[in-house]
Amino acid sequence: MTRKLAAELFGTFWLVFGGCGSAVLAAAFPELGIGFAGVALAFGLTVLTMAYAVGGISGGHFNPAVTLGLVLANRAKWSELVPYWIAQVVGAVLAASVLFTIASGQAGWTPGGFATNGYGDLSPGGYSIYSALLIEIVLTAGFLIVILGSTSRAAPSDFAPIAIGLALTLIHLISIPVTNTSVNPARSTGVAVFAETGAIGQLWLFWLAPLAGAALGALIWRYLLAPGENLEEIGQE
Repeated sequence: MTRKLAAELFGTFWLVFGGCGSAVLAAAFPELGIGFAGVALAFGLTVLTMAYAVGGISGGHFNPAVTLGLVLANRAKWSELVPYWIAQVVGAVLAASVLFTIASGQAGWTPGGFATNGYGDLSPGGYSIYSALLIEIVLTAGFLIVILGSTSRAAPSDFAPIAIGLALTLIHLISIPVTNTSVNPARSTGVAVFAETGAIGQLWLFWLAPLAGAALGALIWRYLLAPGENLEEIGQE
């Protein structure tokens, strides 16, 4: 279990440091040209690279919502749920702290939103709480279906990290204007700790919606798309 938790901590660290770092350090300078599409790609690349690097150790969740979805889909154990969540949140906060330290080395820099998620006044496009709630639920559900489908025995082997990374990129391309894209409570928590806005006060939604979406996606997969799938059928013990 120790190796699994270390893999989840490091993988989540990489996701937050790479994804949010691209927003805080690179996207802040228009002349660099990465824009929100570049940020979306950065998030996808973090998951893709860490899925190959440490996915064989822990399953490569890096996200409390993904862990919940995999448990509900009978792909992970209930006993792993809380330990994985703790490791993921710790990794996210550590990544945000390192990113904050680096960014604060620029003269005159202020954290501002610090790549946090939000609705209403904290939404990049000014979207309402209802829009934020719905898009986070729908996209997290879709993300879980991609994860479960691409890692099933029916899918081509060894390509799951690519599908998952591209799915996360697509998710960001859709929802950055709405919520700055969470679909990951750990990612939202890590940067909210350091933001100068009211992101902490809105953090509840970015736990509730991704967890609900993950549960929805897992149940759709388990009972509609792949009824009868069990641990033996996917080669796990």
